[in-house]
Amino acid sequence: MIPPGTEAALLDSWDYFLHLAMVLTPLFIGASFLVGLAQEYLPPERVEEMLRARDHGSGNVLAAGLGAVTPFCSCSTVPVLAGLLGAGAPTGMAFSFLLASPIVNWIAVFLLFGLFGTGVTVAYVTTALLAAIVAGLIIGTFELDGYIKDVRITAGGREIATDGGATPSDTSGAADAGGCSECGTTATNRTHKERVTAAGEGALSFFRDTLPYIAVGIAIGALIHGAVPAELLQRIAGPGNPLATPIAALAGAPIYVSISGMLPIAHSLTEAGIPIGTVIAFVIGGAGISIPNLILLNKLFERRLLAIYATTVVTIGITVGVLFNTVFAGLL
Repeated sequence: MIPPGTEAALLDSWDYFLHLAMVLTPLFIGASFLVGLAQEYLPPERVEEMLRARDHGSGNVLAAGLGAVTPFCSCSTVPVLAGLLGAGAPTGMAFSFLLASPIVNWIAVFLLFGLFGTGVTVAYVTTALLAAIVAGLIIGTFELDGYIKDVRITAGGREIATDGGATPSDTSGAADAGGCSECGTTATNRTHKERVTAAGEGALSFFRDTLPYIAVGIAIGALIHGAVPAELLQRIAGPGNPLATPIAALAGAPIYVSISGMLPIAHSLTEAGIPIGTVIAFVIGGAGISIPNLILLNKLFERRLLAIYATTVVTIGITVGVLFNTVFAGLL
């Protein structure tokens, strides 16, 4: 026999699932199209070239900005980072790029806007970028170059070495940076029409590849919305728990798959009464110190530098979360 209230809870979850799917699908495809355009006109090699000429300070601002607007996933962010470090870019500037890249990107911005509105989106992007810049400036004051491994990483048809060498793809002895559907090489001799067409085809292909993660995220969010008592969630992560924000920043990492799957869960948590700052900390922590991201960075960083990176991400998540729960609480 079905327990009382179960059928109503499941129907509520199903309605919420359909609502999120209808809101997020066009936003995700649109964001993916912009991702494709950015990859066509601003490939990783161009990003490296722009940042190599900068130094500490202004370089951190540009690095964080490029980390946000260039839609590289971990499998292409790490080779760009290796190219920057290999060319002698300051470690702090490279960190500003690395920190901004996973937590501020086109897809995150579009989905945040669709789920939380303009105010939350603008506040999130602004604080996350400022945090990446400041963190990079602070990290740049320490002597951390000795904790960068001398490795060669193969990606996008080229081999990047952190000891300063970047050669065509003679891949013997080189580590593969990994791969995913949205990372690939870009032809430089295409017409504008060909680039737009390629971006459109890439958006649909990326959507098909990412659809399982989006569906899982929406399904988890729908179940939280319809089947998990709000009182239970508030007791665990509500404003009455002073450790909720730090715990949320750490809890996102083991369950993170993609930002597109994370944000529907985040939206469900806020609707259950969890403070927006606690949810933001959950998203930032998951995006920055996800298991796949740390595995890739382990190819490049010694354990001490990897620990510094992870600690920095968690600190950013907690700081931004606390700002949302206090300073921004009455404004958003």
